[in-house]
Amino acid sequence: MSSRQPRNAALPSPAPARPTALEDPALLRRLLRAKDRMDAASHEAWPVRRLAEVSGVSDAHFARSFKRAFGVPPHRYLLTRRIEQAIALLRDTELDITGIAFATGWESLGTFGRIFRDITDLSPGEMRIAARASRSEPERVPGCVLKAAQRPDLTIAVLEKRRRALDATVEPSTREV
Repeated sequence: MSSRQPRNAALPSPAPARPTALEDPALLRRLLRAKDRMDAASHEAWPVRRLAEVSGVSDAHFARSFKRAFGVPPHRYLLTRRIEQAIALLRDTELDITGIAFATGWESLGTFGRIFRDITDLSPGEMRIAARASRSEPERVPGCVLKAAQRPDLTIAVLEKRRRALDATVEPSTREV
Protein backbone atom coordinates (compact mmCIF):
# COMPACT_ATOMS: atom_id res chain seq x y z
CA MET A 1 0.00 0.00 0.00
CA SER A 2 1.36 3.41 -0.94
CA SER A 3 1.73 6.28 1.53
CA ARG A 4 0.95 8.81 -1.17
CA GLN A 5 -2.50 10.35 -1.46
CA PRO A 6 -4.41 9.79 -4.65
CA ARG A 7 -4.29 12.62 -7.19
CA ASN A 8 -7.91 13.59 -6.71
CA ALA A 9 -7.68 13.86 -2.89
CA ALA A 10 -8.79 17.23 -1.53
CA LEU A 11 -5.92 19.55 -0.75
CA PRO A 12 -6.04 21.44 2.52
CA SER A 13 -7.35 24.92 1.94
CA PRO A 14 -5.00 27.78 2.81
CA ALA A 15 -5.76 29.83 5.90
CA PRO A 16 -7.94 32.83 5.11
CA ALA A 17 -5.92 36.02 4.67
CA ARG A 18 -6.34 38.68 7.32
CA PRO A 19 -8.13 41.73 5.96
CA THR A 20 -6.00 44.84 5.52
CA ALA A 21 -6.87 48.17 7.09
CA LEU A 22 -8.77 49.17 3.99
CA GLU A 23 -10.81 45.93 3.97
CA ASP A 24 -11.59 45.66 7.68
CA PRO A 25 -14.34 48.16 8.54
CA ALA A 26 -13.85 47.75 12.30
CA LEU A 27 -10.12 48.54 12.07
CA LEU A 28 -10.77 51.46 9.73
CA ARG A 29 -13.27 52.91 12.23
CA ARG A 30 -10.65 52.58 14.96
CA LEU A 31 -8.04 54.31 12.79
CA LEU A 32 -10.49 57.08 11.97
CA ARG A 33 -11.16 57.52 15.69
CA ALA A 34 -7.43 58.12 16.28
CA LYS A 35 -7.23 60.42 13.24
CA ASP A 36 -10.21 62.43 14.51
CA ARG A 37 -8.57 62.78 17.91
CA MET A 38 -5.39 64.11 16.26
CA ASP A 39 -7.46 66.55 14.21
CA ALA A 40 -9.35 67.79 17.26
CA ALA A 41 -6.23 68.24 19.41
CA SER A 42 -3.28 68.53 17.04
CA HIS A 43 -1.53 70.75 19.58
CA GLU A 44 -1.18 67.78 21.97
CA ALA A 45 1.55 65.14 21.91
CA TRP A 46 0.37 62.07 19.98
CA PRO A 47 2.96 59.30 20.23
CA VAL A 48 2.10 56.07 18.44
CA ARG A 49 1.48 54.33 21.78
CA ARG A 50 -1.26 56.83 22.69
CA LEU A 51 -2.86 56.56 19.24
CA ALA A 52 -2.73 52.76 19.41
CA GLU A 53 -4.51 52.87 22.78
CA VAL A 54 -7.24 55.06 21.27
CA SER A 55 -7.59 52.53 18.44
CA GLY A 56 -7.38 49.46 20.64
CA VAL A 57 -4.55 47.80 18.69
CA SER A 58 -0.82 47.24 19.22
CA ASP A 59 1.66 50.03 18.47
CA ALA A 60 3.23 48.33 15.45
CA HIS A 61 -0.11 47.24 14.01
CA PHE A 62 -1.47 50.77 14.40
CA ALA A 63 1.53 52.38 12.66
CA ARG A 64 1.41 49.92 9.73
CA SER A 65 -2.38 50.11 9.35
CA PHE A 66 -2.51 53.91 9.58
CA LYS A 67 0.08 54.28 6.82
CA ARG A 68 -1.69 51.70 4.66
CA ALA A 69 -5.08 53.37 5.16
CA PHE A 70 -4.10 57.05 4.85
CA GLY A 71 -0.87 56.98 2.82
CA VAL A 72 1.34 58.68 5.43
CA PRO A 73 2.64 57.64 8.84
CA PRO A 74 0.84 59.09 11.88
CA HIS A 75 3.67 61.49 12.73
CA ARG A 76 3.66 63.03 9.24
CA TYR A 77 -0.11 63.33 9.36
CA LEU A 78 0.17 65.22 12.65
CA LEU A 79 2.89 67.49 11.22
CA THR A 80 0.62 68.28 8.28
CA ARG A 81 -2.23 69.27 10.57
CA ARG A 82 0.03 71.43 12.75
CA ILE A 83 1.50 73.24 9.75
CA GLU A 84 -2.01 73.78 8.28
CA GLN A 85 -3.17 75.26 11.56
CA ALA A 86 -0.05 77.46 11.82
CA ILE A 87 -0.60 78.78 8.28
CA ALA A 88 -4.21 79.64 9.10
CA LEU A 89 -3.15 81.45 12.29
CA LEU A 90 -0.40 83.32 10.45
CA ARG A 91 -2.87 84.40 7.80
CA ASP A 92 -5.90 85.20 9.94
CA THR A 93 -4.62 86.43 13.32
CA GLU A 94 -2.22 88.94 14.79
CA LEU A 95 -0.61 86.39 17.13
CA ASP A 96 3.17 86.56 17.20
CA ILE A 97 5.08 83.64 15.69
CA THR A 98 6.18 82.33 19.08
CA GLY A 99 2.56 82.25 20.25
CA ILE A 100 1.54 80.41 17.10
CA ALA A 101 4.33 77.87 17.52
CA PHE A 102 3.25 77.01 21.05
CA ALA A 103 -0.48 77.14 20.21
CA THR A 104 0.00 74.56 17.45
CA GLY A 105 1.88 72.11 19.66
CA TRP A 106 5.56 72.84 19.12
CA GLU A 107 7.77 72.76 22.19
CA SER A 108 10.57 74.74 20.56
CA LEU A 109 10.41 77.84 18.40
CA GLY A 110 13.56 76.71 16.57
CA THR A 111 12.09 73.33 15.69
CA PHE A 112 8.86 74.97 14.55
CA GLY A 113 10.71 77.42 12.30
CA ARG A 114 13.04 74.77 10.82
CA ILE A 115 10.30 72.24 10.06
CA PHE A 116 7.93 74.97 8.83
CA ARG A 117 10.59 76.15 6.36
CA ASP A 118 11.44 72.58 5.32
CA ILE A 119 7.80 71.86 4.49
CA THR A 120 6.64 75.16 3.01
CA ASP A 121 9.96 76.57 1.71
CA LEU A 122 9.14 79.82 3.57
CA SER A 123 9.81 80.98 7.10
CA PRO A 124 6.71 81.64 9.22
CA GLY A 125 7.22 85.41 8.81
CA GLU A 126 7.56 85.11 5.03
CA MET A 127 4.46 82.88 4.95
CA ARG A 128 2.46 85.50 6.89
CA ILE A 129 3.44 88.23 4.41
CA ALA A 130 2.73 86.01 1.38
CA ALA A 131 -0.61 84.76 2.73
CA ARG A 132 -1.84 88.25 3.50
CA ALA A 133 -0.66 89.63 0.16
CA SER A 134 -2.46 86.93 -1.81
CA ARG A 135 -5.82 87.23 -0.03
CA SER A 136 -8.51 87.22 -2.67
CA GLU A 137 -11.99 86.87 -1.25
CA PRO A 138 -11.67 83.37 0.24
CA GLU A 139 -15.25 83.73 1.50
CA ARG A 140 -16.50 82.43 -1.85
CA VAL A 141 -14.53 79.20 -1.54
CA PRO A 142 -15.54 76.66 1.13
CA GLY A 143 -13.02 76.31 3.94
CA CYS A 144 -12.53 72.58 3.34
CA VAL A 145 -11.52 73.28 -0.28
CA LEU A 146 -9.07 75.98 0.81
CA LYS A 147 -7.50 73.66 3.38
CA ALA A 148 -7.12 70.87 0.83
CA ALA A 149 -5.52 73.23 -1.69
CA GLN A 150 -3.13 74.67 0.88
CA ARG A 151 -2.26 71.34 2.54
CA PRO A 152 1.51 70.82 2.75
CA ASP A 153 2.86 67.88 0.79
CA LEU A 154 4.42 65.46 3.23
CA THR A 155 4.69 62.36 1.09
CA ILE A 156 8.36 62.14 2.00
CA ALA A 157 9.95 62.63 5.40
CA VAL A 158 11.33 66.05 6.23
CA LEU A 159 14.79 64.56 6.80
CA GLU A 160 14.68 62.86 3.41
CA LYS A 161 13.69 66.17 1.80
CA ARG A 162 16.68 67.86 3.47
CA ARG A 163 19.03 65.07 2.37
CA ARG A 164 17.85 65.33 -1.23
CA ALA A 165 18.32 69.11 -1.20
CA LEU A 166 21.85 68.72 0.16
CA ASP A 167 22.75 66.00 -2.35
CA ALA A 168 21.75 68.33 -5.18
CA THR A 169 23.87 71.26 -3.98
CA VAL A 170 26.94 69.85 -2.24
CA GLU A 171 29.91 68.58 -4.21
CA PRO A 172 31.29 65.22 -3.06
CA SER A 173 34.14 65.56 -0.57
CA THR A 174 36.25 62.87 -2.24
CA ARG A 175 37.77 63.03 -5.69
CA GLU A 176 38.83 60.24 -7.98
CA VAL A 177 42.54 60.10 -8.70
